[in-house]
Amino acid sequence: MENVLTASRTEEIVAISEAADVAAARRAATDLARQIAFPEEVSGRLALVVTEAATNVLKHAGHGQILLRTLKGEGADGSTARGIELLALDEGAGMADTGASMVDGNSTAGTYGVGLGAIRRQADTFDIFSLPGNGTVLRAVVWEVAGARERWECGLVCVPLAGEESCGDAGWAAVRDNEVVAMISDGLGHGDAAALASDEAVALMPALAFVLPPAELALRMHTVLQKTRGAAVAIARLDSSGGRAAFAGIGNIAACTIVGGERRHLVSLNGIVGHNIRKTQQFDAAWRDDMLLVLHSDGLTSRWSLDAYPGLEQTHPAIIAGVLYRDFYRGRDDVSVLVIRRGSSS
Repeated sequence: MENVLTASRTEEIVAISEAADVAAARRAATDLARQIAFPEEVSGRLALVVTEAATNVLKHAGHGQILLRTLKGEGADGSTARGIELLALDEGAGMADTGASMVDGNSTAGTYGVGLGAIRRQADTFDIFSLPGNGTVLRAVVWEVAGARERWECGLVCVPLAGEESCGDAGWAAVRDNEVVAMISDGLGHGDAAALASDEAVALMPALAFVLPPAELALRMHTVLQKTRGAAVAIARLDSSGGRAAFAGIGNIAACTIVGGERRHLVSLNGIVGHNIRKTQQFDAAWRDDMLLVLHSDGLTSRWSLDAYPGLEQTHPAIIAGVLYRDFYRGRDDVSVLVIRRGSSS
């Protein structure tokens, strides 16, 4: 079964700095649920989760962000299941013991301390990462059906430069059997024209992702993107059963695998897909199911590291993508961060 894992971009971004923003986040979530025809009861749970998460950001950190995106998983009967993911990001005081903070009645802000417990009860999937003095990133997913899961865990943060409506970056990932294909496109510049280039790259993926190897797919993309301003593109194909990763990158997209704190870079070649490619080359590497694959555009500084975040590598890839975006975003361009790992329930 082939199943697209994620929307191409973060679909809703709500800055939290005052009480009115909590209501704005709730409206954004219910609007997104309405767009994908979520059942009423499920939409109600999602609204509660987003309200509590945004309220926590405001009370405990003073400001932060709520990011929302749709994703797809697998229902208990093998059918495709849709979900809506919340990421709540802040740079507040953080928590030394997240487990204790989720017990109703415990609070560091003089409130009743029921927010985290309520989120965990209402959400189908919950994860959190926090360090004292370094804020919190919380992830919650509400699925349309009970028992849904992710066979491959995929985290994506893809947001536009401040002041732009359109994001020139895009990410895409899909799974089929024991394989996953992931792609990031960074359209040249930013704004509508950059977004169009990345949209064309994404549109090519469903039909060809599992047909052509990454290097050949990049060449096909080069032909399609000639009518646009072009893009930097990276494509990875991971084979869990074969223990192999195949990668092809053109332009300034960074890619690496991480396991046990060891980071190994995958090589991208110079060029612009759609305008200037001298050659494409596919690089093969070993793949293990406990590895992370990280792809990101140059909106993220290359000087990031997970070393200062003990335990982060073991969290859901969306948490990792959220931390990298929060702490290493340059702030001068669109940014995309895509992190993938084989799901523990596979």
